[in-house]
Amino acid sequence: MAWALDLDGVLWLGRTPIPGASEAVAALRAAGERIAFVTNNSFGRRSDVADRLTEMGIEPGDDIVTSAMVAAGLVSSGQRVLACGGPGVTEELLRRGAEVVDASDAAATEGHFDAVVVGYHPTFDYHRMDTAAGAVRRGAHLIGTNDDATYPMEAGIKPGGGAILASISTAAGVRAEVAGKPERPAAEHVRALLGEDGTMVGDRPDTDGRFAVALRYRFALVLSGVTGRSELPTDPPADLVADDLAALVGEVLGEPVRR
Repeated sequence: MAWALDLDGVLWLGRTPIPGASEAVAALRAAGERIAFVTNNSFGRRSDVADRLTEMGIEPGDDIVTSAMVAAGLVSSGQRVLACGGPGVTEELLRRGAEVVDASDAAATEGHFDAVVVGYHPTFDYHRMDTAAGAVRRGAHLIGTNDDATYPMEAGIKPGGGAILASISTAAGVRAEVAGKPERPAAEHVRALLGEDGTMVGDRPDTDGRFAVALRYRFALVLSGVTGRSELPTDPPADLVADDLAALVGEVLGEPVRR
């Protein structure tokens, strides 16, 4: 069976690895399971995600899927695209062959854009919101890497890319096309990579749970991120619930994961 693993709240919180996560991945691989790392966090580059996995002792392989990758797949080579996101968004758009202008550049207020791609970035401000909304009002296609309102960090829950996207969508009066979990573009990408039978592991029922439904995968909820035990049962309901990835994998494989 294939396993799609969320990252924030499943493998790490901010810069801090969740205890037992790397050992759980090793146990799954030792059991012959196929793994992909699927994140809605679009800020980092693919190489950044791979480096973080490597630092944890996890071999990333080629099976990293970010919402920035999926969002870039919604634009065409040669299109002029306004990037209102982090370096991960810019890198994937350039890989796609788009002409990329950052929302902070002077050229961002000039001419026509075919698309505006929005993702989480801590430098977001009123100027970027105004610039992005203006491009959308002039006809650009509004694309969100994801619409997660929040994401988990060591210090608690922080505003996510969905909060940024909502401000631009509201200012422009346009509903965005969302690329990442749980939406169709991400589901098609992951299903093409992993196949029709699998388990989606995540910490958010509204994102990871709905994504499991879209994939027609089993939903395994871990309580190491956004969702707490007091919020059970969830909607959609989880097929499996565990305190963290190590506990989940130990339960599924029938052998405790050494931490």
